[in-house]
Amino acid sequence: MKKINFLFFFLFIIALSLAACRKSKDTAASQPAPGDSFSGGRRMDNFTFLKRCMNGEFSSEEQSRNDTDYFDIRLRMVPIWKSNENFFYLYVEQAVATSLEKPYRQRVYKVEKINELTFVSHIYLVNQPERLTGKNEDDAIFKELTPDSLKIKDGCEVYLSYNPQEQIFKGATKPNTCPSDRSGASWATSEVTMSETQMVSWDQGWDAAGKQVWGATKGGYIFKKKG
Repeated sequence: MKKINFLFFFLFIIALSLAACRKSKDTAASQPAPGDSFSGGRRMDNFTFLKRCMNGEFSSEEQSRNDTDYFDIRLRMVPIWKSNENFFYLYVEQAVATSLEKPYRQRVYKVEKINELTFVSHIYLVNQPERLTGKNEDDAIFKELTPDSLKIKDGCEVYLSYNPQEQIFKGATKPNTCPSDRSGASWATSEVTMSETQMVSWDQGWDAAGKQVWGATKGGYIFKKKG
């Protein structure tokens, strides 16, 4: 009898251990790994998720209605050229909502993967940027334009870190590295926070004494993703 009871007790302990192990695996499976993100219920690697977050059309219209210190700005970012698991390119343009045909900023970003949680966005200038206005990846102009024709803005790259728990990318330029001569500035800074539904971008210009001379003063522009 004692041997039978001991056998049942032993089997009971094994069953509990297996159940605990299964629960632990299920819990771990439901959490994003350092190299994984979730979008629309689908798991994808963080770099693919970053590309998804950055691709699209954005608007600060809601913020401008709530705070007249902010303008209604439209931001458009579209993938161009071929990408791989380590980098992708975006054509980026910003315009005041009432003058979409005349964007005040046109750039090309090359976004690179440093590791599973860290990324960098290099900023490039384009010659005759007006020829790109309103264009998309399928337009012929992007077949004529090549990466080696771009001029990089040295020191203006934005370094991004990914938070898997909050599903956001956050980063900034390095201090005192991005030159600017706009409105008497000596250098500029950019801070970015990005999720699947919005992007907060705060660009500021500073003079040699460290005084802000352009850009928002209360916080970044909140761009809601359209669609």
